[in-house]
Amino acid sequence: MKPGGALRRVAWHVGALLLLAVVLYPIVWVAAATFKPSGDIVGSLRLLPTEPTTANYERVFGGVFGIGLGRFFWNSAVLAVLSVVGTVVSSAPTAYAFARLRFRGRSTLFAVMIATLLLPFHVLVVPQYVVFQNLDLIDTYVPLLAGRFLATEAFFVFLVVQFIRQLPRELDESAKLDGANHWGVFWHVVLPLCRPALITTAIFTFIWSWNDFFGPLIYLSTPEKYPLPLALQLFIDEAAGSDFGALMAMSVLALVPVVLFFLFFQRFLVEGVSTSGLKG
Repeated sequence: MKPGGALRRVAWHVGALLLLAVVLYPIVWVAAATFKPSGDIVGSLRLLPTEPTTANYERVFGGVFGIGLGRFFWNSAVLAVLSVVGTVVSSAPTAYAFARLRFRGRSTLFAVMIATLLLPFHVLVVPQYVVFQNLDLIDTYVPLLAGRFLATEAFFVFLVVQFIRQLPRELDESAKLDGANHWGVFWHVVLPLCRPALITTAIFTFIWSWNDFFGPLIYLSTPEKYPLPLALQLFIDEAAGSDFGALMAMSVLALVPVVLFFLFFQRFLVEGVSTSGLKG
């Protein structure tokens, strides 16, 4: 190997390691802060704790305001799982209709759906809140889940539409020759081949729902119904002082399910259509 080539390889690896250190530093800092006393977290330049303690985790597992940690995990799990189910169940048939069916106004409706991606969530908060308030649904999970089951997640509908459009139409025609109607084509042909797109939808929906703070902040007012992101603020008290140690410990515990969920399903993200039965 030429000396210049070896030097470039060393420089590339050093640069990659430095970039990795920058990316991982916040995670290492939060993980190390969970073992520090609350007074040493803010204002201290030390990365690792000088006197490690597990008191932060003990306070977290002891609950806050009389509410156990398991309750917050359960609330987040309910919202995340139902969000995944609602988004996948509603996005798949909607995307099939846009990609395969021909009906009057299809292009216009599809354009309107894509245009909704340009609207910030904050613009829709007030009218949505008024609607749910008139329906007496504030402080329930309905405002956080209703849109998931009504195919309002335009990004995921668009994602599945683009995936279906790449599937050969000969598969649909073959199924119709065997007597299948549109529902049969969707259920037996298109839906199994859309597994990579649907799993991608499920992964991102789970992560976004698990980490959602603004939605629950707007619609929920009872601490017993708080998911984990909203429960974290219970450790922040401007009057009596904030428990940053417990806050960091709960943040790390809240991160674990997301990491495990992603690690379990990440292999499906790289699955191509060829692995779904299109070869030959």
